[in-house]
Amino acid sequence: MFSSVDSIVERLGREQYVADRALGTILYLSQALGKPLFLEGEPGVGKTRLAVVLARALDTPLIRLQCYEGLDASTALYEWNYPRQILEIKLQETCGERSQIARTIFSEEFLIQRPILQALRHPGPRPAVLLIDELDRADEEFEAFLLEVLDEFQVTIPELGTIRAAVKPLVILTSNRTREVHDALKRRCLYHWIDYPDFDKEYAIVKAHLPDIEDDLAAQVCRFVERIRTEEFLKRPGVAETLDWAAALLALNRHALDEEVVEATMGCIFKNQQDILLFRNAVWGDHEKRAEYLRQVKAAMC
Repeated sequence: MFSSVDSIVERLGREQYVADRALGTILYLSQALGKPLFLEGEPGVGKTRLAVVLARALDTPLIRLQCYEGLDASTALYEWNYPRQILEIKLQETCGERSQIARTIFSEEFLIQRPILQALRHPGPRPAVLLIDELDRADEEFEAFLLEVLDEFQVTIPELGTIRAAVKPLVILTSNRTREVHDALKRRCLYHWIDYPDFDKEYAIVKAHLPDIEDDLAAQVCRFVERIRTEEFLKRPGVAETLDWAAALLALNRHALDEEVVEATMGCIFKNQQDILLFRNAVWGDHEKRAEYLRQVKAAMC
């Protein structure tokens, strides 16, 4: 486990995740206090990746629960293997052992563990990282179910009793704020907002992930994306789009941004037609704006 805030930042850096001290501090406190960490922020800023990198840095399993509308407790926690139970019932009836059926079919042998139960039953020695991703996509009823898990790190299975975590998992919940998550759940967590990175941080991220990219091109890409985020697009590009675009320019053997390559690679920056048309007509089609973009890009060169 991490011994200090600096060790967290350093270990994440080794896994190509550029974390500032504020994020390192809240991660350290989450570990030290044994409390879940609730991360909010725009899509593509690295919330989900943080959990992936954290598990890798700790050399421990990442157990991911992807939330969606209609997700219920049985899907997240456990369910019984009904086909095997029916087969077992038929076999025992054939053998004349009906008295043992209920005890047999509701045993561990027929239990299918889902992500939350897997995380609680992880034997250690290091805790598993439980990622509850995009919680805002799930229904409010599912939030209510999570309260017991986040409070006591235990769940109750009627047929087997209460199961408590021998080693508490490191829990990371993420939200893109498509709806507000209830305060009752937030109170059980530590909270951190991950914003779009500033130029220096995003430049460090690009260089960490694409060490072969030229310094000038990396700087131009980061400055261009930074400028794009000031416009009113339906979905502003996140760090994921910055990395996609930089990798595409590297694959095209480009050394600098120009009008032609920007026009040709818009699909790396924007992920819907409305934003592409808005950029092409209102931004790139405006000669003054285009010149301003290119001036800022040129000024970013190292």
